Amino acid sequence: MYRLLVLYPPPKDPAAFRAYYESTHLRLVAKLPGLRRSEYGFDLRALGQASPYFCVWQGDFDSPAAMQAAMQSPEGKAVAADVTNYATGGSIVLHHAVVGGSVA
Repeated sequence: MYRLLVLYPPPKDPAAFRAYYESTHLRLVAKLPGLRRSEYGFDLRALGQASPYFCVWQGDFDSPAAMQAAMQSPEGKAVAADVTNYATGGSIVLHHAVVGGSVA
């Protein structure tokens, strides 16, 4: 499994970010070819300190090649182009192999 992780610093208007993200951006994300799983969260908190992030999204693909193909596809280009429509605080995009599993 290979994961794409996007961290969003606080936007100028959190309510507008949330509304646009949930009504428009996530619909574009759902069209990414090869996307196996998608999760997101708002109002991120840090233990013992202020969080530098407002929102997180993670999506899982079968492999690094599958993730790269998705992001280079027309759907992936549409997702990337849409970020400036809501992420006034910018975004940080990371990716990594998923290692380990659930703890029983």
